[in-house]
Parts: sequence; C-alpha cells; structure tokens
Amino acid sequence: MKIFREAIIILGIYLVGELISKGFSLPLPGNIIGMIILLVLLFTKVIKVEKIESISTFFLDHLSFFFIPAGVGLISSFSSIKDSLIYILLLCLITTAIVVISTGTIVQYVIKIKEKKIKKGYNAK
Repeated sequence: MKIFREAIIILGIYLVGELISKGFSLPLPGNIIGMIILLVLLFTKVIKVEKIESISTFFLDHLSFFFIPAGVGLISSFSSIKDSLIYILLLCLITTAIVVISTGTIVQYVIKIKEKKIKKGYNAK
C-alpha cells in the first residue's frame, strides 16, 4: 500500500505539471514542470523524501528500462537521421563532457563545504 501511495503522489504531481503546461500553453513539457514542482515541494519540505523514497528507488533501479522506447524510436527512424549522424554524435560527446565536468566541479564544491562544516564542528568542542 505504501508504494501505491507514493506512486499516487508522483503521478499527481506529474498530472498537475501537465495541466499547467496545457492550460497556460507553455512551451515547457508537463513532465518537466512536474519535476520542478516536485523539487520545490521537496526543498520546502511540503513533501518529505521518506514519502516518495520507495517509488523513487524503484524508478532509479529500473531506469534503463524506460529508455527502451526511445532507443527503438531512434532505430526505426535511422534513415531520417543518418545524414546528421556525425553532428548528433559530436553533440552527444560535447554535452557528455559538459555534464561530467560540471558534475565533478559541483561534487568537489559540496565536499569542500562539508569538510568545512566538519572542521567547524570539531573546533567548537
């Protein structure tokens, strides 16, 4: 019953995002708006992480399964994209490098902040 309740929360937020996207004719997809709403709700502690932890873990554990339809779509439309294949591969490499570099930089920054907090905690005692 817990996982069902968590799924209802996630799907409800997704539905609200879709309604906002369609209702205001926004160029942003409803699922992105739903993720932004979920992020805001988690940051403001309206929804606690424990309330959606099981379903989130399930989705993350089975994430590769959700990419199967996109992969099949790419394969079935290969004839349409074969002329742009070099540009697509180059774009994938560049964006992957950007993601790796930015993630590494952010992680290093967060580690430094945590180390400073730990040092302050030990110095206070």
